[in-house]
Amino acid sequence: MPDTAVFSPGQPDIRAGRLNAAQYAQHFADATPPMNASQAMLESERCLYCFDAPCQTACPTDIDVPSFIKSISDGNLRGAARTILESNPLGGMCARVCPTEVLCEQSCVRNTQTDTPIQIGRLQRHAVDALMASQQPQLFSRAVATGKRIAVVGSGPAGLACAHRLARLGNDVVIFDAKPKAGGLNEYGLASYKTTDDFAQKEVQWLLDIGGISIQNGWRFDGAASLDKLQTEYDAVFLGLGLSKVQALGVPGEALENVRNAVDFIAELRQIEHVNQLPVGRRVVVIGGGMTAVDAAVQAKLLGAEEVHMVYRRGVETMGASAAEQEWAQTNGVVLHHWLAPVEVLGSSHATGVRFAEQTLVDGKLQATGKELVLGADMVFKAIGQKLDDKPLEATSLALQGGRIVTAEDGKTNLKGVWAGGDCRAGGRDLTVEAVEHGKRAAESMHKELNLEANHG
Repeated sequence: MPDTAVFSPGQPDIRAGRLNAAQYAQHFADATPPMNASQAMLESERCLYCFDAPCQTACPTDIDVPSFIKSISDGNLRGAARTILESNPLGGMCARVCPTEVLCEQSCVRNTQTDTPIQIGRLQRHAVDALMASQQPQLFSRAVATGKRIAVVGSGPAGLACAHRLARLGNDVVIFDAKPKAGGLNEYGLASYKTTDDFAQKEVQWLLDIGGISIQNGWRFDGAASLDKLQTEYDAVFLGLGLSKVQALGVPGEALENVRNAVDFIAELRQIEHVNQLPVGRRVVVIGGGMTAVDAAVQAKLLGAEEVHMVYRRGVETMGASAAEQEWAQTNGVVLHHWLAPVEVLGSSHATGVRFAEQTLVDGKLQATGKELVLGADMVFKAIGQKLDDKPLEATSLALQGGRIVTAEDGKTNLKGVWAGGDCRAGGRDLTVEAVEHGKRAAESMHKELNLEANHG
């Protein structure tokens, strides 16, 4: 049961074990339970199997959605999984975390006033999960060895997709990553209730089972020296660096105790053995309007926080979190605030609250109205965006734009033999599924260029 310790005024009420074991189990169960066979069959039969299907066009990885759904309706789950994974080797995770409501499902022709879209994401998960649970989950084999060795920096969605496609094409790949586990965002940056049963690591293992891929963990990219060494020792390099730095609030009190980065909180919760071991405040304020903010806010509530406020400086229409994510937060008891910008984190040694200034738009720019609001807090989470740690890149001669790496459509950078993709690439939408597509395209471009050089060598 919750600890009944009495806290003196001003002392932050931050504790682990606020709930009982049954409550934790319920709160951190799969947020969207998988379909059973009957549900999947009924849902698949609703599909119209459109020619030039808009749902396929809306998918960044170009999955042949009507084809895989038809395979499900025919009872051919292995065939459905092959269609999915041919286009998206991380199709299992994307089925769990993709904002399908603004991608494929939004484009579904069933999406009318009198009907609802096909549940494409849940059907995709059904097919891939069935494959993963089968006796022979590996669908693909490697092509004849090319003799080429490629370095992939980062084991997130872009790096894993790139490595898998390169390995299928017969190349040898070494993935370099700073973290103890592979997976990047999928392992460290997503809410626990979205990726239950250690699925991120199961998917990584499936990807590695094709062969030809090895991982060096605990390796940190430190700029020009690292890149020069990789270019010397490998035939090509793919940079899937992700976004490792968190945007600062830039207000007084930001360095107080109990002010944390939301991404660190999410990662800690994902890696902890028992969720009841993670302390959480009684009152929590999350500053930000994206999916990371939602994940931090909801999980704080699920850990037993009595009050959780998620505060965004603009209106609901510009929030990074989708409408479904916003509704999920509110369903779980998170209070959403709009048009409030942080002015100061209150407290002496530790945070006791946050002072916000009400905002309005004047000539397209935010301007304070003069009104303020103070929210008491035992914990404050910063979730106003992440950025590439571009300092190590400054001496590499890589072209940067807005703090991210400039590439061509196929991932080529301005440096010979170097490609990049995922969130570190300029101009992206920071979606897992888009990072997968970046990795795929870069792999195909690298393979083509290396083999052209070999044939003309």
